Amino acid sequence: MEDKLSIHVRAFNEKVRIMNQTQKKELLLSAQDARNLHADIFALLSQLAELQKQPRPESENRQILMDGGGFR
Repeated sequence: MEDKLSIHVRAFNEKVRIMNQTQKKELLLSAQDARNLHADIFALLSQLAELQKQPRPESENRQILMDGGGFR
């Protein structure tokens, strides 16, 4: 999955991973890193909104029968 993420999201993920490993309490981003991450997140949200607009295929109805077995 990580290979499908943008370079900016992957860089942010790496910074958070390092922050967690070193138990730091703050994470600083440069203005450019913040802009890049913002643009990528906005693009992902736009794609999600478009996917949610698409009609979903009707799910198949399935019947499952259970008899409970021979529990005593």
